[in-house]
Amino acid sequence: MTSTANGRERQGPRCIALVGPYLSGKTTLLEAILFRLGAIARQGKVAEKTTVGDAAPEARAHGMSVELNAATVQFMGESFTFVDCPGSIEFGQEARAALMGCDAAVVVCEPDDKKVPALQLILKQLDDLKIPRFIFINKIDRTESRLRDVLSYLQPASVTPLLLRQVPIWKDDIVRGFVDLALERAFVYRENAPSEVVDMPSDMLDREKEARFAMLEKLADYDDALMEELLSDIEPPRDRVFNDLTRELSEGLITPVLFGSAENGNGIFRLMKALRHEAPGVAATAKRLGLAANGSAVLQILKTFHTAHGGKLSLSRVLAGAIADSATVYGGKGQEARIAGLFTLMGSTPQKIGKAETGETVALGKLDNMATGETISAAKGTVKQLAKLDVAPGVYGLAISVADRKDEVKLTSSVAKLIEEDPSLSLEQNQSTHEMVLWGQGEMHLRVALERLMGKFGVQANARPRRIDYRETIRKPVQIRGRHKKQSGGHGQYGDIVVEIKPVPRGSGFTFTDTITGGVVPKQYIPAVETGIRDWMGQGPLGFPVVDFTVNLSDGSYHDVDSSEMAFKTAARIAMSEGMPQCSPVLLEPIVAVEVHVPSEATSRVNQIVSGHRGQLLGFDGREGWPGWDTVKAHMPESEIGSLIIELRSATAGVGTFVFKHDHMSELTGRQADQVVTNRKATLAA
Repeated sequence: MTSTANGRERQGPRCIALVGPYLSGKTTLLEAILFRLGAIARQGKVAEKTTVGDAAPEARAHGMSVELNAATVQFMGESFTFVDCPGSIEFGQEARAALMGCDAAVVVCEPDDKKVPALQLILKQLDDLKIPRFIFINKIDRTESRLRDVLSYLQPASVTPLLLRQVPIWKDDIVRGFVDLALERAFVYRENAPSEVVDMPSDMLDREKEARFAMLEKLADYDDALMEELLSDIEPPRDRVFNDLTRELSEGLITPVLFGSAENGNGIFRLMKALRHEAPGVAATAKRLGLAANGSAVLQILKTFHTAHGGKLSLSRVLAGAIADSATVYGGKGQEARIAGLFTLMGSTPQKIGKAETGETVALGKLDNMATGETISAAKGTVKQLAKLDVAPGVYGLAISVADRKDEVKLTSSVAKLIEEDPSLSLEQNQSTHEMVLWGQGEMHLRVALERLMGKFGVQANARPRRIDYRETIRKPVQIRGRHKKQSGGHGQYGDIVVEIKPVPRGSGFTFTDTITGGVVPKQYIPAVETGIRDWMGQGPLGFPVVDFTVNLSDGSYHDVDSSEMAFKTAARIAMSEGMPQCSPVLLEPIVAVEVHVPSEATSRVNQIVSGHRGQLLGFDGREGWPGWDTVKAHMPESEIGSLIIELRSATAGVGTFVFKHDHMSELTGRQADQVVTNRKATLAA
């Protein structure tokens, strides 16, 4: 770090995440920053599809961020890379990886109490990663709420105190400007220009004094000297105030709150100055991650892009050292790769550079064997991984296929690239249902993934609801003879067995025994009987694999010339085909254990949703570490979770989620069972 003319230490190039609830205006804020700082000539609009961020076809088609966007700009001689993260929970994985290498976050939110649960999700994630953050209350020009009221309903979402840095100047019920409580100066907004310093309005004097004292009191909670000055009515030096703001932000003790209007460009410079003066730099980030510098370049991969023409790009933060184009880097498993191009990004537009210094955020070309979330280094050998990338398990799955089987390899390789870009996607090769199932975080998440398959990789994938892995079993025993006798010249075929088929407790699987005496079935043919039964088990009377039964071979006969292993296999299949329908076959459906995580205010609605999906409620309790949230536990048929996430998000303002795992199989009878069997027979006949 170097010092500026005023003695402030330069933090080096900074990396700042823009996060916040869906539709809070993050992309618009990034656009306003780029325009205000002269990086672009005109401020684009999301509705007009003219922004630097959200340049992907899918983002513009849906009018929402679906992947991370990065842009690097200069402000007062210092470099800032802003990483704009999607607000929808379905695309939340983008932020999980990116935040690891960021110095601080700007949490963009609206003065809207309905967005508080979504805000809490984001703040909890920042807390877990120990990321310092500012809150920027956007759309201040559209609110009629007083800022004190806004803070009162935002505070429960934050475990750290919200520290108001500004108070609004109202005129004709519209916010016309603000008072900076640290500088003790008043500013009014100007159209397409920086805010103008004005004399403190006379009607703001008392409000400013009250709000400033409240700010200083919160700072003094972590500064005894400041507390003594306040108790003695001594005005603290401005430098001490700013030093406390910087230190307490960096240590995660406070969350400063600013406001403005991204669409109108209001509050941008004040936000930038707060970031410049108070946000920590890369040294603090490296320390937070536990980096022990050894002189070599160390980078953290924040995001992977597969571009249409330039191949793979790995957006990375240089945490230590410097890295040059064509350098060789090493990953967490000792794998190596050579950088084929070094770029800064302005949205989707790369700008080639020759070298990146400590703190810079750059894209590295063609690191084919390096993954999102991985720590890489120029030092040869296995690289210590600084952060663990937690991946949200899939909650919504669709079976995908291609019309032409020869395109299956292209489909799987293209999906693998999608998963590289977004690890919260996953592909399951289900051996029981013979399907490829693409899992994701919701309906929109998979819709965008399928659009990318076509738009980026030219793969037209068909998608449909996935099949459920039903089974069938039996309720009562039967003894049955199976005889296969065929004579067609030369050696014939002869196999004759008597078997006892019995049900066993759920989960016991299949067992085969024999009580043959006197050699009525020669020993060499007994294994063939078991093989024949196992071959038949794949499709029982109802059309599904059969489980939880036992077969005992008790009698039979053979022919010295015509008997063979094949004949006894066939006799076994005949016995099963004729005997099983007499055993009162019943359908089994898989039951999953579900844990649903929701805001407490939505728990009763979620209980109704679970019950409406044939779920058996097991109870609910407060979600550990999540004030104001509950975890609802239940058993549900796997067939019912297909649309669960859609209803859950609708009932919880988009923030509810769940995890599930297979628990047991349960009998399914009645009309629902009849429909499953009918559908199965239609599928087999097709």
